[in-house]
Amino acid sequence: MAPGLPDRVDFAQLADDAAVLERDYPLDEMLRLQDVLADARGSVRARFAFANVALGRAGVTVAVEAAPQLVCQRCLESFAFAVAARSEIEFSIGLGAAEVAAADSQREIYAMDDGRVSLRELAEEELLLALPIVPMHAAQNCGPISQDIQDGQSRPFAALQTLLKKT
Repeated sequence: MAPGLPDRVDFAQLADDAAVLERDYPLDEMLRLQDVLADARGSVRARFAFANVALGRAGVTVAVEAAPQLVCQRCLESFAFAVAARSEIEFSIGLGAAEVAAADSQREIYAMDDGRVSLRELAEEELLLALPIVPMHAAQNCGPISQDIQDGQSRPFAALQTLLKKT
């Protein structure tokens, strides 16, 4: 993010102005992502298009692009996972859980206590939602551990047997 640009913004004012903002955030600043990343290097590019939506509420379309390094759960090697995701959010101040559930909107409802929102948190949330629950390479790209399992050759104690033969 460029110096001097605020992270927390007044979403109602930006919606009235139909503002479009673009930001780049380093992945290592996104704390909720750290447990799923193999490597925190890189960045996420985010675009925020604010507008007034249904019933005069402020809303934003959040789009993110990134290629974070994840750990394949089949072979345990890291790989780049290309992400391009987009969602539409409608802000609502002072709604409780019941009102949010009952809201008749085609957009995600983002309940707020005040009129400010963190752009970094919106981008981080969008990226988290776009990542797979169980990250994996395509089967043909997995490493040797995965190939042994796929071939039915999984012998977890084979190395131990070799060691026992040597003694």
